Amino acid sequence: MEITFNLVAQQLVTGLALGSIYVLVGVGLSLVFGLLNIVNFAHGAFFMVGAYVGVFVFARTGNFWICMVAVPVISGAIGMLVERFLVRPLYGRGIDYPLLLTFGLAYVLMDLARLFFGVQGEQFDTPELLQGAVDIGVGMFPLYRLFLIAVTAVILLALWLFIEKTRFGLIVRAGARDPLVLRVLGINISNVWLVIFGIGSAIAGLAGLLAAPMRGVSPEMGAPILIEAFVITVVGGMGSLGGAVAAGLLLGVVVSFTTLFQPELAEFSMFALMAITLIFKPNGLFGQKGLMS
Repeated sequence: MEITFNLVAQQLVTGLALGSIYVLVGVGLSLVFGLLNIVNFAHGAFFMVGAYVGVFVFARTGNFWICMVAVPVISGAIGMLVERFLVRPLYGRGIDYPLLLTFGLAYVLMDLARLFFGVQGEQFDTPELLQGAVDIGVGMFPLYRLFLIAVTAVILLALWLFIEKTRFGLIVRAGARDPLVLRVLGINISNVWLVIFGIGSAIAGLAGLLAAPMRGVSPEMGAPILIEAFVITVVGGMGSLGGAVAAGLLLGVVVSFTTLFQPELAEFSMFALMAITLIFKPNGLFGQKGLMS
């Protein structure tokens, strides 16, 4: 195979598009862990729920843009219900309790998807407006994948502005460091955690919708993405949003180039990257020592 600049550039953009899905999933998982200290094993299931909500809404409206609004709203609402009635009673009992709860919840949501939508899976076509390819200067590239990169950038910017520039974001950051201080000041920390869990679930659901045209939709689609999400959080550093962004993009590029040269090693390359990171940076690229202790 002849390696040209155009080929490398196209593969790099492909990796960034794949990495955009990884980033959204990894950021949602890291947001919940970093601020609530919950290892959410149902995160992949929310990814799957978002895809199926998209299938359901699109079948009735035929409008992908309505899906873009409905999916995060519905996924976030489900996440908030889960936090309020299932996860919240387990706060203060140790990290294992919500971990086991969300692990079981993932299987419940998977079986519900099989019950309502069947076991065969669904096809989700690329929206008509986003079909085709455009010239990016180094060759033609699918328009939908460029859309993925752009949407991810907008979501990350909005999330950063929310956390860093709003009063609620200040409360969130303060609560992550010392929840007791917020309680002393009369702030209901439970409502803060409720919103954060909902945002993490909404981002996971939106990622599922955006990935549906490339991956298809099936009840089992949450399992592999959960593994990939944990690879991202380990490489980036547990609980680090910046680390999740960097690791997601890096993982997408690594998988993209491995697929180009040695497709059968694409999945292996993810775990090789994680192993190398842990050898040289045991806490991840941006992780903090002792976060899991």
